[in-house]
Amino acid sequence: MSVSLRLSRGGSKKRPYYKVVVANSRSPRDGAYLEQVGTYNPLLAKDDENRVRLIEDRVRYWLGVGAQPTDRVARMLDKAGIKERTATVNLAKGEPGKKAKERAEDRAKKIAEAEEAKREAEEAAAAAAAAPAPVEEAPVAEEAPAAEEAPAAEAPAEEAAAEQAEG
Repeated sequence: MSVSLRLSRGGSKKRPYYKVVVANSRSPRDGAYLEQVGTYNPLLAKDDENRVRLIEDRVRYWLGVGAQPTDRVARMLDKAGIKERTATVNLAKGEPGKKAKERAEDRAKKIAEAEEAKREAEEAAAAAAAAPAPVEEAPVAEEAPAAEEAPAAEAPAEEAAAEQAEG
């Protein structure tokens, strides 16, 4: 028979109250137990001495005969100085889950695409702003050829006017 030190829930709905009990590990949470060795009231302040009450000599006896405390009870025993608990290290604690990582990647991709589109729009605007500057210089260079071509352009206009006068 495997014996464990664990919590048995009591109290009413939304008002939990726990007994620290020694029970067969296969029995139900709130089922039959061998002995009650303390109480735990999570509604009290953390620094209140009545929050966790343990019968220390009985707890030590049951630990001596091989009872295994659950994680929560082991924390209580460690805080009371009855049994040293080895600290567990959860390397994944604080790391987002798989779906959260996927959402973050999608968000980062969308932000990168938006920045890329913004940068391209800025480059196009800069190119458009820079393009008129050479265009302004181009008419100055083209004024001389335009003046040379002007008589040639006027000649067909004069011929058209002469044809209309005759016609």
